[in-house]
Amino acid sequence: MTIQKLKAQLSTLTPAQKAQAIQFLLQATGSDFVGIHKTPGVCGGDACVGNTRIPVWSLVNDRHLGMSDAQILESFPSLSAADLVNTWVYADAYPEEIEMAIRENEEVMR
Repeated sequence: MTIQKLKAQLSTLTPAQKAQAIQFLLQATGSDFVGIHKTPGVCGGDACVGNTRIPVWSLVNDRHLGMSDAQILESFPSLSAADLVNTWVYADAYPEEIEMAIRENEEVMR
């Protein structure tokens, strides 16, 4: 496949699909997820969105509890729609990590 053909195919994707393609390419090159960071000593080292202290697992849990993306964005005004796309792509790539973090934090809350 040529770059020109790839560009043509990429142009037909939805924004969410383009974000997933970017994440795939980043993984294939060994780069980190765009906008998702793990920092030792911050939020227990859990993956967080951008330069915030908002853990990915927390947003995924909000979604499990029935919140829509619009409601999440309203609750976290510092987040953008792109941040949520990055969050969902990361969560899809590492479901065991996210589910374990949710379980661990539920146990802490008991």
